[in-house]
Amino acid sequence: MHGHHPRTPEAERSRRWFMNKALLAGGAAALATMTGCSNGSSNASSSPSGAPSGGMPSGGPGGAGGMGPGQTEVKYKDFTGLTTDGKVVDDLYSIHSTDVSTDKVVKAAQAFLDGLGAKERTSCTFDVADDEWLAWSNVDGYERKGVRMGDITDKKRELGYALLGAALSAKGLTQTRNIMKLNQFLGDYNGGNRDTLTEGAYFFTFMGTPSTSKPWGFQYEGHHVAINYFVLGDQVVMTPTFMGSEPTSATYNGEKITLFKPETKAGLALLRSLTSAQRAKVIDSKVSKSGTDMKAGAGSDNLTLAYQGLPGSELTSAQRDKLLDLVRVYVGYMDDGHAGVKMTEVEKHLDQTYFYWLGATKDTSAFYYRVHSPVVLIEYDAQSPLAYGTKTGTGGGRPSGQPTGQMTGQPTGGMPSGGPGGGGMGGPDGTPTQQHIHTIIRTPNGGDYGVDLLKLHLETDH
Repeated sequence: MHGHHPRTPEAERSRRWFMNKALLAGGAAALATMTGCSNGSSNASSSPSGAPSGGMPSGGPGGAGGMGPGQTEVKYKDFTGLTTDGKVVDDLYSIHSTDVSTDKVVKAAQAFLDGLGAKERTSCTFDVADDEWLAWSNVDGYERKGVRMGDITDKKRELGYALLGAALSAKGLTQTRNIMKLNQFLGDYNGGNRDTLTEGAYFFTFMGTPSTSKPWGFQYEGHHVAINYFVLGDQVVMTPTFMGSEPTSATYNGEKITLFKPETKAGLALLRSLTSAQRAKVIDSKVSKSGTDMKAGAGSDNLTLAYQGLPGSELTSAQRDKLLDLVRVYVGYMDDGHAGVKMTEVEKHLDQTYFYWLGATKDTSAFYYRVHSPVVLIEYDAQSPLAYGTKTGTGGGRPSGQPTGQMTGQPTGGMPSGGPGGGGMGGPDGTPTQQHIHTIIRTPNGGDYGVDLLKLHLETDH
């Protein structure tokens, strides 16, 4: 099954350096238009292992904000995972029974693979410890491996959605599908003729063979979506999972879609439950919210990121409940049974779970927050607009081919600061907006992609 050929040097160069080519061709502005996504800010003390010195231009490869692996792409054999000081905390994870069956997702994965033709199947299957795990990106222009949903028959595509339905909760599946729909909306808004800005521009890859006993997993990725799903027996690791959108609210084909309201409201609810003294520890008064502040996006697999903010040990019982409610929003993307298993793991480290905030705190504010513990990292980042609602994009009328769907929730009488439609140029220097949001959830200390579990499995010969 795993007869996949290694990447050629030409393919590797294309995947890892395509954004440099864009910069040479048209500069940062052209790159921003091409990607519909932005790079990580450099205004906090964090560093991906092996990152080049001197900084990367806004939108350049290897950015922590989720641009793509680029120069900081880590090979599987070199993966250590996110840490606070470069040292992995040992003995956080173990091989054990969760009493939550994975039969449904195994059967759905096998059914999807069985429905593919021989060439399609070969194109999307890799070894369980392949570098392909770490080669994901959330940008639309990234060259991907695997089976593209838009290139297969309706019947095969429905089997793919059935697999997502088995792996994700109902909420997680709806969110994923709505991100895909708004990707199509964005493509039409910008004139169409971009096969990367469609509902079909999402790819499946499989690592290992679906099994109820042996390790395997799959990856589903495209613009603003990257789901990494590892299975070992009845254990599941669904990180890193990146979800984002631009816009986050629009009406497309008669359907009103609004994304990231639970993530926004849960963050604000926790923040507003804090005392003024607690807020002073959580809200960073020395760093301003920029147009892009995410640290642990694509290409940041070995990121060193110190704890910041207020730990759970300094929260009241009611505040700790709100912290768990916030984490549950993101963990709840996965199927309900395994989400419960993950939440039990999170609760064990609640005293060491830090909450950190950048930016304003109104309902309409564009802000950044982070939840960080030994076993979970969550980032929410309202970013500057790149391909939707910019001043240049709205000043000259509707672009050719723009759909009749309209941005929803737009107030009359002007736009609030940080609200939809503002911001102008994207990147760190742009004005962030809730109409462009990136989120990610990771498992620190070697847990992402199930790497630590696979090591334990191989060491103990399970």
